[in-house]
Amino acid sequence: MELEHFQWIRQPQTYKIEDGRIEIVTQPHTDLWQRTYYHFRNDSAPVFQMETEEPYFSFVVKTQFAGSRHRFDQCGIVMYLDSENWLKASVEYENESGQHLGSVVTNGGYSDWATAVIDAGVTSMWYRLSRREGDYRVECSRDGVRFEQMRICHMNRGGGRIRFGIYACSPEASSFKAVFTEMRLLECQWQAHDGQPPDKEEQAENLESQL
Repeated sequence: MELEHFQWIRQPQTYKIEDGRIEIVTQPHTDLWQRTYYHFRNDSAPVFQMETEEPYFSFVVKTQFAGSRHRFDQCGIVMYLDSENWLKASVEYENESGQHLGSVVTNGGYSDWATAVIDAGVTSMWYRLSRREGDYRVECSRDGVRFEQMRICHMNRGGGRIRFGIYACSPEASSFKAVFTEMRLLECQWQAHDGQPPDKEEQAENLESQL
């Protein structure tokens, strides 16, 4: 990928970009979260992303986080549209017993969090973000070959021009080095659904929008 097309939102104090490799040293008390359950609103994580209007694509990246050893340390993929509309996926360190492999979708200023517990010894993970117009699929992989679905979601402001890329943060009083490599932009790897057809009402709405 051409990294000159990427731009920072909240540029980190310490980072390095060299030969397709991106390193971010996180700052303490940086995070992305909106309202739900905790009620607080955090919008301070550094984000490095590019813009596109392409309605069908897949974005792949490998993350490495061997230094992540404090609660909530995280790094991964992100699609940051504005402070109240974004999605992210990452491994979030919890303790010596385990970590959370999860994703957050934020629409209209409210975040959700879907997780699975994985071994605390995991220090790298691949992600693949696929777009089909305003719908998105997030996948993960341990080897960059076999990807498993984490979630499918709709972004209320995810049509037209969007921005996507990577992020890293440390919500508590910690810091670690996140490394991103093997970034690729591909034809959409999320194939069109070939099962149950859309409802007639939805088909009519789609037809009307095309007229």
